[in-house]
Amino acid sequence: MLNHFELLLAFFEGVALIASPCILPILPLILSSSIDGGRQRPFGIIIGFILAFTLFALVSRELIALFNIDLTYIKFAALLLLSAFGVMLLSERLMSFFNRLTQGLSTSSESLSRQAQEGFLSGIFIGVLIGFVWTPCAGPILAIALVQVIRQQTSDNAVGLIIAFTLGVGLPMLLISLLGRQLTSKLSFLSKHSGIVRKILGVFILIAVVFIASGARVPTLASTDSTKSFADRGSAYPAPAFAASDQWFNTPNNQPLTIAALKNKVVLVDFWTYSCINCLRTLPYLNTWYANYHDKGLVIVGVHAPEFEFEKNPSNVQKAIARYQILYPVAMDNHLDTWTNYDNQYWPAHYLISKTGEVVYTHFGEGAYQETENTIRQLLGIKQAVVKESTFNDVNDVQTPETYLGYERSKAFASPERSVANISQFYTLPSILPMNHWALAGQWSIQAQRIVSKQADAQLRLHFSAKHVYLVLGSATGKPIDVLLTLNGQLSNNSMANDVTDGHVWVQSHRLYELVYQPTVSQGLLEIHAKQAGLEAYAFTFG
Repeated sequence: MLNHFELLLAFFEGVALIASPCILPILPLILSSSIDGGRQRPFGIIIGFILAFTLFALVSRELIALFNIDLTYIKFAALLLLSAFGVMLLSERLMSFFNRLTQGLSTSSESLSRQAQEGFLSGIFIGVLIGFVWTPCAGPILAIALVQVIRQQTSDNAVGLIIAFTLGVGLPMLLISLLGRQLTSKLSFLSKHSGIVRKILGVFILIAVVFIASGARVPTLASTDSTKSFADRGSAYPAPAFAASDQWFNTPNNQPLTIAALKNKVVLVDFWTYSCINCLRTLPYLNTWYANYHDKGLVIVGVHAPEFEFEKNPSNVQKAIARYQILYPVAMDNHLDTWTNYDNQYWPAHYLISKTGEVVYTHFGEGAYQETENTIRQLLGIKQAVVKESTFNDVNDVQTPETYLGYERSKAFASPERSVANISQFYTLPSILPMNHWALAGQWSIQAQRIVSKQADAQLRLHFSAKHVYLVLGSATGKPIDVLLTLNGQLSNNSMANDVTDGHVWVQSHRLYELVYQPTVSQGLLEIHAKQAGLEAYAFTFG
């Protein structure tokens, strides 16, 4: 069932983006395209934009699964076409040719021909191009849609959210384009020098294309600083409730905690999941803070928000709690209800709640440990601040990015064969594996969140640059699977990697396994040989 309140919020979030710098790169495209051409062109542009962006958001996962398409190529193909359009605006002859071409579209129908003469069809064409390249501001609504999928609700809400968001973005764009046409027609200066105006806007289009192609990022209204305190926000806000659906560990009789019952305590809420390396790297700090400040009034609540299906298993979570020696309460948020209550979007994420029950500080991701600890001390009434160097190291720029293997978020797959979703297929390794790419050999099934070996001695190869390599693994059979590792063509003798013994890793439980530990960040070619069928691999992470 559609959540009309969420749809309304998504619509107004889209409308609000008109005040954000992220809209600036495409405004010249909208204005210049609307001023030239027929009076119906602005409507065509906005309809084309809405259709293209909505389609892009809804079918991107299926395109990856069916055709192994890197959607970046679609974006840059659209940028090339927009560049050509910008060049046309600089040339009277080319622009005249384009208008004659679009006016001649589909002349078999008189009404359709009339629409073409009014610029409607050419507007749709331009709007489609703009929709495909407008990606910098897509993140917030796509993240909301992803949460809907993780929560295993119907996709109606996810589809509705994307459409409502895009309609919200398109409405002010339409008003701007119509206003631009009105100003051009009514102001004599602009009318007399329409050719110069068109050329100026053509230059702006080319600048916008260069800006988007460079990958430069601009802030959005929906983006959030990695750290926010009550001083930054200007005011605190009441702490959201823990969901009633959550299952609890490390509480008396595993009974749930409530925000109301924790008043007069300082509460740190940590959103994490046990196969997330970024989350695991924060656990030693959380354990230390719990040990140092629990008797002074600090309560830490770990909200386990699963990313993969196997992370919803209470037994797996309980084993992770024991493995990482977590003594503070942990809530299993399998339906992401508490996640939604907090409007969270990150793993890990920290929310500090004061003794009066208000969220006064947040931090997303790793780092800021000293700042977080000093905020805890301040809220507890401890005057002396901690002064020490943080042991957190930022991710190296040359480090391989997080790499998902399931087709929902897979990238950089390099086997010569086209990947096929949910079907066992034989793959081969390429002669050369590019940096940050991965490939398969033997019989594998590529599924939504994972890949599964379907024969003994199936191989997974990765060309990486990192100090540490981690991989989320599991056994589809429930029996231990012997995994042989080679690094740069040699049997891995990586004694420093926690899960490697004499080049072998025994995989049974679903969790994060450390496969490589190197003294410094360096390149490597890692080969993973599944000695039995049934090895499940989900995602590589690096450190």
